[in-house]
Amino acid sequence: MVKTKTEREIALIRESSKIVAEVLRLLESQVKPGVTTIELDRAAEDFIRSNGGVPAFKGYGQDRFNRFPATICASIDDEVVHGIPGNRTLREGEIISIEVGVRKNGYYGDGAATFAVGKISEKKERLMRVTKESLAKGIEKAVAGNHLHDISAAVQEHVEAAGFSVVRDLVGHGVGTELHEEPTVPNFGKAKTGVRLKEGWTLAIEPMVNAGTYKVRIADDGWTVQTLDAEPSAHFEHTVVVRKDNAEILTY
Repeated sequence: MVKTKTEREIALIRESSKIVAEVLRLLESQVKPGVTTIELDRAAEDFIRSNGGVPAFKGYGQDRFNRFPATICASIDDEVVHGIPGNRTLREGEIISIEVGVRKNGYYGDGAATFAVGKISEKKERLMRVTKESLAKGIEKAVAGNHLHDISAAVQEHVEAAGFSVVRDLVGHGVGTELHEEPTVPNFGKAKTGVRLKEGWTLAIEPMVNAGTYKVRIADDGWTVQTLDAEPSAHFEHTVVVRKDNAEILTY
């Protein structure tokens, strides 16, 4: 069941989402060759806790023997999402997708962005641009009265028109008092299908776009999702509120 949020609840989600956005801006300034992903992770956790929040991803997971161990997901090149920070050093020409979740006062915010490490190829630049554009196209459809899959179709159409593919095995989601709530928000689908969107729904819309095939696999760590063909992937995400005329982006 999808939970419609009150304006008070939306304000609390907005507060958590603001920290998410600030973390991503902070880490963007630190992404450069020679930096390790664990350094980025520590900077994110320090910032979140200093602003009264709690890292939402740390300790997350269904398998009690393999909870996610870090504050951010740091996914490089062919890693789509859920990359575990560690001693890996960023190299010139790579791209890194960073996802951040924050819980504050019992409510969550969730967001992601992909950053260039130094100078990158034209192909990777285009992949990042198209993914970010597809997120904007999806958000445009997050309006009360539209269908859920209007969001999905807008993302898919933009991505595939550019010659890229959307990941099918992973989706966006509702967000509120839980990090992952109903409804699921696929990045592919047919317009004018799915449930009708209602004002006050809070959604995490997150296109994950691959340069090659949409197919993915999970690495041996049980978390990191990688492209099956080793082609690069990009990921952008905003937490938004469905409104009557235009969606409100909270992760700003």
